[in-house]
Amino acid sequence: MFHLDPVRIPQKYPGKKYFKGPKAGQYSCNPLGKNPGDLWVIPNVKSNHVEKTEHPCQFPVELIERLVLSLTNEGDWVLDPFLGTGTTVIAAIRHGRRGAGAETVPKYVELARQRIQQEMQGTLRTRPMDRPVYDPVESGNSLTIAPWEKTPQQATLFEENPPDGRKAAP
Repeated sequence: MFHLDPVRIPQKYPGKKYFKGPKAGQYSCNPLGKNPGDLWVIPNVKSNHVEKTEHPCQFPVELIERLVLSLTNEGDWVLDPFLGTGTTVIAAIRHGRRGAGAETVPKYVELARQRIQQEMQGTLRTRPMDRPVYDPVESGNSLTIAPWEKTPQQATLFEENPPDGRKAAP
């Protein structure tokens, strides 16, 4: 079983309508969103990620949330034999499932226990599932342009104003 509706993503053109035929004027897309496809873009947990802990290979709650929503029903059990920081149990609790896990490293057992307790109290900070991934190019971050690469405008400036300060001949 695969529950598609909880993991749908927004349509690219949500207002698109059929323009001819028997469905003319009706919306041509699913109002709940489109199938997420084969590639899910989810940022990994790095040093400045809101979910970062001391565990060396932590993954985001958002990834497991999508799996829990699409592959289980409310009230189902979710098992994680390598519990780590408790991410799987947190996602299960968040969406009305029950979770169980096993971990052999005592400090990670305590870390998972603390994080699960924070989730149950509503104080655990995580990245929201519907937040788009930050794109530095789209946001206009100047650090995305390599300083050693010249743009066409820069090349023109260099040609018009030679290094010796004289104006270039027309």
